[in-house]
Amino acid sequence: MDDQNKNLILATALSFLVILVWFLLFPPPEPEPMPETSAVEQSDGAPTAGAPIADGSAPLSADAQVGTGAEPVADTPRIAIDTPRLSGSVSLLGGRIDELFLKDYRVSLDDNSDIVELLKPVGTPNAYYALYGWAPGAGATVEDVPGARTEWQIESGETLAVDSPVTLVWQNGGGLTFRRTLAVDEDYMFTITQSVENASGAPVSLAPYGVIARHGTPPDAKNFFILHEGLVRMSDGTLEETKYKNLPDLEVDPNEGARAEVVQVAQDGWIGFTDHFWMTTLIPQPGSAFKSVAKYDERRDIFQTEAVLPTRTIADGSETSVTTQLFAGAKEWETIRGYQQAGVEGFIDSIDWGWFFFLTKPIFWLLHNINQLIGNMGWSIIALTFIIKALLFPLAYKSYVSMAKMKELQPQMEKLKESAGDDRQKMQQGMMELYKKEKVNPAAGCLPILLQIPIFFSLYKVIFVTIELRHAPWFGPFQDLSAPDPTTLMNLFGLLPIAAPEPGSILALIFIGILPLLLGISMWLQQKLNPAPADPTQQMIFAWMPWIFMFMLGGFASGLVVYWIANNTITFTQQYLIMRSQGYTPDVFGNIRAGFSRKKAAAEAKEKK
Repeated sequence: MDDQNKNLILATALSFLVILVWFLLFPPPEPEPMPETSAVEQSDGAPTAGAPIADGSAPLSADAQVGTGAEPVADTPRIAIDTPRLSGSVSLLGGRIDELFLKDYRVSLDDNSDIVELLKPVGTPNAYYALYGWAPGAGATVEDVPGARTEWQIESGETLAVDSPVTLVWQNGGGLTFRRTLAVDEDYMFTITQSVENASGAPVSLAPYGVIARHGTPPDAKNFFILHEGLVRMSDGTLEETKYKNLPDLEVDPNEGARAEVVQVAQDGWIGFTDHFWMTTLIPQPGSAFKSVAKYDERRDIFQTEAVLPTRTIADGSETSVTTQLFAGAKEWETIRGYQQAGVEGFIDSIDWGWFFFLTKPIFWLLHNINQLIGNMGWSIIALTFIIKALLFPLAYKSYVSMAKMKELQPQMEKLKESAGDDRQKMQQGMMELYKKEKVNPAAGCLPILLQIPIFFSLYKVIFVTIELRHAPWFGPFQDLSAPDPTTLMNLFGLLPIAAPEPGSILALIFIGILPLLLGISMWLQQKLNPAPADPTQQMIFAWMPWIFMFMLGGFASGLVVYWIANNTITFTQQYLIMRSQGYTPDVFGNIRAGFSRKKAAAEAKEKK
């Protein structure tokens, strides 16, 4: 076997091995059934809470935050939330933001599908909500501050809408008047202003806080290795991500009264929970110091994040106020980038860019901007492929020129083999001298393959993680490029109104769609640019590889398969034209006929035996 074939086999084996390992480690996630959780099981759920800060303020009690009872949603007095992108309500009992729907997003592609529900009240399965308050310090008790069972009154406003804030008020009967003003912008950012007037006759120390509580692990969690779901926080420029499954492993913090991890933020930060496409985040004002707490109550199975600001002492006859923000919505790149530009430090990193962030960020930026021009994500992916191939063209050109020269050297290599005989050392020395004389690099053909691997992984991450690809249509049956190809032989490749097999099932693995088939054909045609190797082992590897890849990638996001097909097509064209420019004309049809002739001859020989 000559060095050219060895290098080709090595490059092929390496790329195949990487894809195989990736497929085994990160198979397309299967949809998980929703657990049946009754409202009764959730009825006594309440996050625990410990000392908000270590500066003398009193510990938060559980009742001060969410209480221990669960009131029926319909019986709770509420204020409606209605913006172009959000709907829901705020509970006057506790002043919780606990019912929120995202108008722009549906659960599935079905026109009758429900819109996505982000926040859910206590008393419903998998409750998820945000609440605010004041932790009592010197001169105050738990009874002196509003808690989960406090019934707020509406002081101004009727419906929480853009440019239409609402103000809630509560008096404790001892001279303290608490107000909470809620405002919301045109996207997903709430602004919460809390104030206290002190007419009690004595100074009072209070610590303002915000809490996000989540009862149980999200039922629609993907639990997929490549995707981060769980705690996400930024603390003075340091990003931290902890999956839901790892939060129960936190050490017990006696000061917090639960399993918790506390970070003292000096200047800028935020903390919350992130899912595949949605996120809720507590955001103190930029430049504010606060205590960032990640917490898990194992007794009630409640995940919790807290942002607790330093204690304030309010003198008799004076007033204090604090403003914080709450992001609750979809992780749209452009929207989140806008909030970062407005002062939320590092907010764009709340999107899970992964280990290859230095590739995923620019790739997504480029794809997003192309889509802004074209208006179709499928064609944008193909356009992105052209741009990536153009950037890599100088390396590809050198590689294909080297491959063409290697073809020209075949007669001289054959002479070397004859003269060297069984002397392998002489053969190697002769070939190295030949390569040096003709200025040929036998390993040049591996470079484009090796460069494609991280780009392929990064694009896979972008397509899987970013919401811009969720339910992004191309044409015809391809209405969600983040999902596997919906066409299959069972529905005559999209001609019949029959659903494809469930992703991850055996049937889905066998009855692949039209895109994986085109992928296999494009890889097979690429091989036919060169004659099949004489070695039977090499022939077998080359013969099976396109079809193995075809079935392996059949369950991957269709947008990724579109990229690979476009990449193969451009590569075929580049290689063909460059090899012709170097005096070597690939005989594609002749190589195809030769392949079928060998198969026919092998079959006839087998029959004779």
